[in-house]
Amino acid sequence: MTGKIKNMLDTIIAQRANGNPTIASTTRAKILLKGINIDHYTETSEDDPVVMEKVRKIALEFGLHSIH
Repeated sequence: MTGKIKNMLDTIIAQRANGNPTIASTTRAKILLKGINIDHYTETSEDDPVVMEKVRKIALEFGLHSIH
């Protein structure tokens, strides 16, 4: 499967921002500071289980529990 990491990251940003572009930008920056470069992942990127787990942990840190 490909693109799952991008979908997870997009979901985190959308849920945190709730339509607010400032919060979306801040969330992107926080994810980058945690070691995940969002721009590196696209719909065709291979899904790395290690990165996916890291993204899940970031989601939990942000208080989001419905990230798949």
